[in-house]
This record gives sequence, structure tokens and C-alpha cells, in this order.
Amino acid sequence: MSASQPGIPTASGGAPTYSGTAAPGVTPAAPIASIYAPPVAGAAYAGFWLRFIAAIIDGLLLGVPIVFIAVFIAAGMGISGAFQNIRPGDNPGAIFALLGVGFILAIVAVSIVGGWLYYSLMESSSLQGTLGKKALGLYVTDLEGRRVTFGRACGRYLGGRFLGHVPGFGGLYFMVDCICAGFTDRKQALHDMIASCLVLRKI
Repeated sequence: MSASQPGIPTASGGAPTYSGTAAPGVTPAAPIASIYAPPVAGAAYAGFWLRFIAAIIDGLLLGVPIVFIAVFIAAGMGISGAFQNIRPGDNPGAIFALLGVGFILAIVAVSIVGGWLYYSLMESSSLQGTLGKKALGLYVTDLEGRRVTFGRACGRYLGGRFLGHVPGFGGLYFMVDCICAGFTDRKQALHDMIASCLVLRKI
């Protein structure tokens, strides 16, 4: 009497073998690689270092107009001369007192609002990315590879860079956010997961 069971192919030695065909009524499981495959043909997930370089480019592009705005605000508030008294290595508390609370808050507000509009408008536009991302062939999509809405782009910004500026919390959050982008299966940072977004690169 044969030791093999009906419907289970066996090798010559009697050990069960896999024929590659699922049993009737059973849906074959998708290959593991396809679960995390990019949703867009001709694209790959953007890794940590590409995104890091893009962030540096965007930071420089945003920094230039913010400096000009800071000078303009300082002139309007009559404290432009305070800049001339700041020296490298000065105590941060002394600098804060020299410039004034109103000036500092104004610059923080300009930075946050400017960053929010820049990232949200650019990433939800037909470009699907900031100038830094476009320079490296990166773009932002939803989980299905579609262009994101302005609302989703806003959520992505608030879940990332905005929370990264919160005193006493932002540094740790920013670190965890960056680590996620380097080690998750789809290279998603924490703010990508919050907004259900992906950052892809053209290949």
C-alpha cells in the first residue's frame, strides 16, 4: 500500500513535493516581494540618504527668503541694529533677550507657515514634490501611486516637520521619523505613515 496521500505529489523517495498549484478553492498567497513592490511601474522607493539630500536642498532654498524676511521684520520693528551686536558663541539667552520675544515668534511663525505652504503646495501640485526632491528624481504619492491632495500633503507636513519643531519633543520625534525612513519596508518615514504617503524615485 502506498504511503502517499491522494492529491499530494510525492518524489521518488516518498517525500511530499510542491507542485506550485494551490488546492481547489484555496487562493494562492501573493509572493512576499510583490506585497512591498512600488505601486508605480518604473519607480522604486526613495531611501534615507536621497531624501536627506533633498531636505538639505529644500532647507537652503527656504532659508534664503526667510533671512530676507527676518531683516525686513527687524527693520520694521526698529531692531535691525541688534543683528550687528550678535557675535559667534554668544549665549542663546542673551541673543533672545537682545532680539526680543516678538521678533523671535515672528520668525518662527514665518518659518512654519512658509514651510507648510512650500511643502504642501509643491507636493500636491503636478510636480508631486519639492524642488529638492525633483532635483533627485523623487516624488510623493499616496499608497496607490496617485498624486496626493493638498489636505493629505498638509497632514504629511504637520506629521513631520511641524512636530519636529516642538520644543522638548521635536528632537526625539525627528530622530524616530528619520530612522523609520531608513528601515521600514517601503522606506516610509513616520509622517509618511501618518498621511498614508510614499516617496518614490524614478529608475
